[in-house]
Amino acid sequence: MSVKFKKSYKFALKSSLYITLYCFVLLMPLVLFFTDIAWWMYSLHSVFVFFISFFIIQYRVENFIYRRVKKIYDKVSLLEHTDLRSSAVTTDMQTLTEEIEKFATNKKIEIESLQVREEYRRDYLGNISHEIKTPLYTIQSYLETLQDGAIDDLEIRDQYLERAMSGVDRLTFIIRDLDMISRLEAGNIHLETTVFDIVACVQEVFDFLEYRANKRDITLMFDMKYPKPIYVRGDRDRISQVLTNLVSNSIKYGKNKGTTEVSIEDLIKNKLIIRVTDNGEGIKKEFIPRLFERFFRVDKSGNRKVGGSGLGLSIVKHIVEAHGEHIYVESSFGYGSEFSFTIEKASKEAYEEIMEEE
Repeated sequence: MSVKFKKSYKFALKSSLYITLYCFVLLMPLVLFFTDIAWWMYSLHSVFVFFISFFIIQYRVENFIYRRVKKIYDKVSLLEHTDLRSSAVTTDMQTLTEEIEKFATNKKIEIESLQVREEYRRDYLGNISHEIKTPLYTIQSYLETLQDGAIDDLEIRDQYLERAMSGVDRLTFIIRDLDMISRLEAGNIHLETTVFDIVACVQEVFDFLEYRANKRDITLMFDMKYPKPIYVRGDRDRISQVLTNLVSNSIKYGKNKGTTEVSIEDLIKNKLIIRVTDNGEGIKKEFIPRLFERFFRVDKSGNRKVGGSGLGLSIVKHIVEAHGEHIYVESSFGYGSEFSFTIEKASKEAYEEIMEEE
C-alpha cells in the first residue's frame, strides 16, 4: 500500500514539500524577529501548510487529469463496457499509460489486419473475375462466330459447339466449387460420419483417375501392399474428394512417366496419416504458405492448360479441418511434393457394427 501511495501521490507530495520549505525558509526571519510567535507554533503552522497544500494540489490535479483523460476514454472507448472512475484514472498514471499503449498496439494490429484482408479481398475478386470471364469469353466468341455464318459449316459447327460446351463445363465446375467452399466456411455442410476402408477408398480414386494418369504415362500406386482393410472414421464421400483432388493435382503437375504414390501410416494411437507423394515439378518454398488460398496458382503466367477451378486445395483444407484434422505439405522444387492429412482410426468391430445397422 505504501508503494502504491507514493506512486499515486508523488507529484502532490513533492509540490507540497516545495511550497512548505519555501514558505518556511522565506517567512522564518520575519516571523521570528518581528512577531512573538513561538518556534513550535511556527513549525506546527508549516506542517499545516504542507497538508493543506497536499490536499489542494492532489484534488486539483485529479480533477484536471480526470476531465481531460475522460474525454480520451469517451472518444476512443478505451475501456469497453466499463464505467470510468476517477480513482482508476488519476491515482495510477502508470496504469493509464499502459492502457493507452495497449490500445494503440491493438489498433495498429487491427489496422494491419484490415489492410491484409483488403489486399486479400482485392486479389480474390481479381482472381474470381479472371477465372469466370475466361470461359465466358470463350463461349461468347464461339457462339458469335457461329452466328456470323460458321453454323452452316457442319464440321466447324460441331467443333465450336464442343469447345463452347467445354467452357460451360469449366464455368459450372468453378461455380460448384465456389458454392462448396462457401458452405464449408459457413459450416452448412453436414458430415455423414461413418466407418469405412481407406484402402478401398484410395483404390476407387485410382480407378477413377487411371485414364487421366495414363494419358501422361503416370503410374498410380500404393507404397506397399495392403492385404487387409484399414478402417477410419469420417465422411467417406468428402474424404474421397480430398484424395481425388490431391491425386488429380499430382497428375496435373507431375512429370511424364512419373509416379504418384499413396501411403497409409500410423501416426499416434488413434490417428492415421495419409500421404500423397509425387516426383513432379515440386513447389518453390515461397509459394507453399499460400497453396490453400482460393484461386492461388503457382503459375503466375495465368496459364490454364492444366485445367481445374483453382479451388481444389482450398476445398481439401476445409474438408480436412471440418473433420477436426490437419493437412500438411512438403515440397522440393524440381523433385516433387508430398501432401498429407490425418484421419481418425477405427476398429473392425466399429465397421461391422455400422454395417449391421445399415
